[in-house]
Amino acid sequence: MENQNNVTEFVFMGLWGNKQMELLFFFFFLLCYLAILMGNFIILLTITCSHLIEQPMYYFLCHLSLMDLCYTSTVVPRLIRDLGAARKNISYNNCMTQLFTEHLLAGVEIFILVSMALDRYVAIVKPLHYMVIMNRRRCNVLIFMAWGVGFWHSVSLLLVVLSLPFCGPNQIDHYICDVKPLLKLVCKDIHVVNILMIANSGMVVVAVFLVLVASYILILYNLRTHSSAGRRKALSTCSSHVMVVILFFVPCIYIYVLPAGSENKDKEISVFYTVIAPMLNPLIYTLRNMEMRIAMGKKLWCYNDRFWGQGKPGEY
Repeated sequence: MENQNNVTEFVFMGLWGNKQMELLFFFFFLLCYLAILMGNFIILLTITCSHLIEQPMYYFLCHLSLMDLCYTSTVVPRLIRDLGAARKNISYNNCMTQLFTEHLLAGVEIFILVSMALDRYVAIVKPLHYMVIMNRRRCNVLIFMAWGVGFWHSVSLLLVVLSLPFCGPNQIDHYICDVKPLLKLVCKDIHVVNILMIANSGMVVVAVFLVLVASYILILYNLRTHSSAGRRKALSTCSSHVMVVILFFVPCIYIYVLPAGSENKDKEISVFYTVIAPMLNPLIYTLRNMEMRIAMGKKLWCYNDRFWGQGKPGEY
């Protein structure tokens, strides 16, 4: 049967129906977005303009901050605009573009987190071979693989959604174009599509999360042989990763494992990985990381000296 699509635009129902609540959260999400931009730009500048960029952990952290910036910029500006708008509409083509982009960037971010876990595992379990195993060429390969897997995931998801007929209602019970709220508008049986979506997104997220949990259990097991100072340093670094992984993966698992059509709090829970996690990541990685704090302090003093004319020519 030929695919029929009579919908040219969608209308977001948003997070809340209350206009006063929406105005309040307009300013809240605006402040959150500014905090995301400032925090992640600070991390990018601190790492790229210091010796930290030579270390694999900070190389991956730099890419993670870039993904947080790009991902939130595909979601949050439109959310802020819609909170202050009378009509929250988006064209069909723009909706599909947002769907593809957000899943591409989220997929890349997931596998950057896997690369960061691998980096910590090698650093703690095989410290003598760390720089040989985690050389820059291998780090670049891991980043390229993350982009490749993310692209494959988002393209396959997009092709499935593009093949579905939207011939009736066009109100999306969400604030972004995501696969589950879109499936509720499809005018055909979606049981098979639900299974495909859970396999493509839900099971992948669960499998990756279990791999990450297993890697951190192995890291904790191997820390028994380290000195108390080494254990403290390793636990401080790993605890930051664990907090970021939990903030990102737990809401994703809740949303993408359950089938479309089930009654849940998808749009409220999704705020955690679209806004809250990218905002907290810079705080988690800087407040709990001595090297980042020292590097940021050096940059601050450097700019302060230059501003007051006390820095020497060429001094960093």
